[in-house]
Amino acid sequence: MSRRIRVVWPKAQAAAGVPPPPIPPGEIDTYFDKVVKYIPADIVSAWVAVTGLVSSARDLPRQPILWVAFAIGLILTAWWTWKQAASPGRRPPATQAIISTGAFAVWVFALGGPFQHVPGQQLYGSLLLILYTLVVALINPKEG
Repeated sequence: MSRRIRVVWPKAQAAAGVPPPPIPPGEIDTYFDKVVKYIPADIVSAWVAVTGLVSSARDLPRQPILWVAFAIGLILTAWWTWKQAASPGRRPPATQAIISTGAFAVWVFALGGPFQHVPGQQLYGSLLLILYTLVVALINPKEG
């Protein structure tokens, strides 16, 4: 399965005579497919492993390490999504990379990490995670 999100060609572009990209019939992503492709599960899993390692290290300053790991995770998510969703001859997957990077940030906030000292982090992080996950799958990236 490709990581790139495949959407229906907009009617306005079709009416303007712009040819649709080569997507075989029946291979348009559903709402659930988009949820799966927008959430960078591989990077979030790596984050969980990193936080586990950092929390087990007793002699290190945890907060600065978590902030650096978070920044690296943001960059890695954008790059990895771009690389995995790129398709020759098609528009770059900028929308998907931005949404996936935002999803990583939301997951980190919900899990705590460097944000664990923010008042109400557990409640607000959980609510934000639910809202973000439900809403982003409604976004269709531009094709071409």
